[in-house]
Amino acid sequence: MSEESSNSSNYGLTSKETSATIAAPDLSCLPARPTNPPPIGLIGAGGISEYHLRAYKTLRLDVRAIANRTLSKAEARRDEFFPDARVTDDWRELVSDPELQVLDITPHPEVRLPMIEAALNAGKHVLSQKPFVENIADGERLCALAESKNLKLAVNQNGRFAPHFSWLRQAITAGLIGELASIEFSLNWDHSWTADTPFDQIHHLLLADFGIHWFDIAVAFLGGQPVDRVYASVSRAAHQPGTPPYLAQVVAEAGPVQIRMAMNANVRHGQQDRTMVCGHLGTLKAWGPELNDQRVSLHTKDGVAIPELAGCWFENGFQGSMAELLCAIEEDRVPVNNARENLRSLAFCQAAVRSADTGKVVKLSANG
Repeated sequence: MSEESSNSSNYGLTSKETSATIAAPDLSCLPARPTNPPPIGLIGAGGISEYHLRAYKTLRLDVRAIANRTLSKAEARRDEFFPDARVTDDWRELVSDPELQVLDITPHPEVRLPMIEAALNAGKHVLSQKPFVENIADGERLCALAESKNLKLAVNQNGRFAPHFSWLRQAITAGLIGELASIEFSLNWDHSWTADTPFDQIHHLLLADFGIHWFDIAVAFLGGQPVDRVYASVSRAAHQPGTPPYLAQVVAEAGPVQIRMAMNANVRHGQQDRTMVCGHLGTLKAWGPELNDQRVSLHTKDGVAIPELAGCWFENGFQGSMAELLCAIEEDRVPVNNARENLRSLAFCQAAVRSADTGKVVKLSANG
């Protein structure tokens, strides 16, 4: 290459992007609210239920009953959030209560499965805690049951309603960056708090527990394009305190789209979470020191737009999961966080786990 041509191109080392600031598209980053919320019952008053009930109180939802096998826990949640709700140690009472139209079911998957089935058979709409099921076939059966009864079955994949992910998802759906080429997540945070908790016994803590949100976000961004092939690996980080591997990486293909994830859960200083979605017309970015502190930007040939985000993941995410289900009931449509699409997220996640265990690329079926 001649000196003249090398100077003019600079071998691509200098960006040619315009620095002009453009107006941000008018996209909402906060979840819609139902206009006439139906009576809700909560099954399971464990740790995660605090965030559910706090969100429902903020939304002024109508939580009328709380069930937990240890009655004192149900009473504590009632007293803190919904003093007028009745409590019981038998979840079947909520299933059989004709007054309740929606059940939020939070226990662990193996316990939750018969609860969801019973709730659907009783004609209740259901919000299931994530992960939805452990076995894809069980999930298919529950989805078919809900559809046969014209009921809404949704999953609390609350990351979809985090303000930054919600804004990016809407921008993709609006076609602002054109056809997707790549989706990239870089997660660098400190997960050492899990070292002396039950989470320390989960070998695939990153992929199967924490990472399930990013598998689901990727599926949401893909908008129906199925994931075809997945490769993943995990390893221990130097001087990490916990038992599970604190390093994980995933590379996947969804038709022409590449998906990449890099996770380091042993970053003690300078934590950062970054997302980058590239299309043929532009690029979307999200970044910040933590999941509740994020900024987003849109880059196109016209310039850069940086919208102001309101809210944060742990508030709006939990609000959005239930609010979206209730809005879908009101409007008689499929919720964004519907269980059938979540099965694609689970299949993606489980393929990554199999790949990490075997060291091989895992191929998913066309409907996976």
